[in-house]
Amino acid sequence: MERVFPGRSHGRCHRRCHARSSDSGCVPLFVYAIFGSSRQLAVGPVALVSLLVSNVLSGIVDSSDPLYTEMAILLALMVGILECIMGLLRLGWLIRFISHSVISGFTSASAIVIALSQAKYFLGYSIVRSSKIVPLVKSIIAGADGFSWPPFVMGSAFLAILLIMKHLGKSRKQLRFLRAAGPLTAVVLGTTIVKIFHPSSISLVGDIPQGFPKFSIPKGFEYFRSLIPTAFLITGVAILESVGIAKALAAKNGYELDSNQELFGLGVANIFGSFFSAYPTTGSFSRSAVNNESGAKTGLSGIFTGIIMACALLFLTPLFEYIPQCALAAIVISAVMSLVDYQEAIFLWHVDKKDFLLWAITSTTTLFLGIEIGVLVGVGVSLAFVIHESANPHIAVLGRLPGTTVYRNIQQYPEAYTYNGIVIVRIDAPIYFANISYIKDRLREYEVDVDRSAKRGPEVERIYFVILEMARKSY
Repeated sequence: MERVFPGRSHGRCHRRCHARSSDSGCVPLFVYAIFGSSRQLAVGPVALVSLLVSNVLSGIVDSSDPLYTEMAILLALMVGILECIMGLLRLGWLIRFISHSVISGFTSASAIVIALSQAKYFLGYSIVRSSKIVPLVKSIIAGADGFSWPPFVMGSAFLAILLIMKHLGKSRKQLRFLRAAGPLTAVVLGTTIVKIFHPSSISLVGDIPQGFPKFSIPKGFEYFRSLIPTAFLITGVAILESVGIAKALAAKNGYELDSNQELFGLGVANIFGSFFSAYPTTGSFSRSAVNNESGAKTGLSGIFTGIIMACALLFLTPLFEYIPQCALAAIVISAVMSLVDYQEAIFLWHVDKKDFLLWAITSTTTLFLGIEIGVLVGVGVSLAFVIHESANPHIAVLGRLPGTTVYRNIQQYPEAYTYNGIVIVRIDAPIYFANISYIKDRLREYEVDVDRSAKRGPEVERIYFVILEMARKSY
């Protein structure tokens, strides 16, 4: 149930494709369980990828056009191919260049945008579709005359129930099942209220195709070229989200994660999913956490979940049409609220101002310029920081510890002393063409101006020797 109802909710992030959102979580589950490397990762539709698909496709074709669905399915195929290529070429190491600060800032900002995009189901009126916070807020304020109390009260009540159950599930180990039961509780309560009172002002999910998805070849290949940038963007976001949570779960459970195998597994899952009307899928933060807390130890948990979802598609879909939209919106909002990682920002502010700046730049650009620009800016700035650190390595002046023959950084060991006329330096990075100019400049500075507060020996007017400590250098 933790997969079925959030799957429906995330599918609504791009309107028409909600009819096959549970399929997106069903078929890839079986495939990933075979080819993936994570034992706890829950693969399926996620709000962030759904919003990306929606933002891009809504600018190309109307969501009511069948072509909209065809292009979303084609994107799944393209994303799967890209992920497989990256896995086969063993390009998983590229992920290491993306700072955790970028991932945290991007995810936090995206969570806020996703939550605001669901506000229309609480307020009872339509708002503009955008991945930027300013148009969303303006639209919410401008449409205030259409506010309706019933969906707001019902949605707020469901959201409160979900948050309370999630809190109890986190704080008390014996009640951890409440986290998984939250979405089911909201949906059952909402459906019961609709069946009993028939409120006219509450919008419902409506008719959903029954049965397991049929095999079909993706269409819309004439748009293949125009979707390539979007496919790269979604691939990057999907990989960051999936591999990030998979690595965390692997470390927590004491096993090594193969990033290349993970990329290949996600790619094959998306390729197979596209032949069964699925849109792009990836690993989910919230559902993977629930899967781990439920005691999942192998990939078989994904197969069992897939079987349950298949049964729901075959026998339970008539019940889904009475689910209130505000209930699904509450599920989405409760899921993304935990992704707003403000504690990470506070931690970075106290520990590393540079990483905090990276977090702030990524989150701000994502909020105000859109998710697509936010991803590009965050990754670009992260790579710029990596290049800057590589081209400007740390150089330490070494001093001798009193009574020993050990030399240490005089900034970290104030008691260490140096000798007049001699400077001993250690370059804390490999020496290569990009940083050689910086290293030369710093060494010349040491020749001219060196702190004399820790000197021993006779006074001299200049530096006669600059000694490079190269014991740890391979080149």
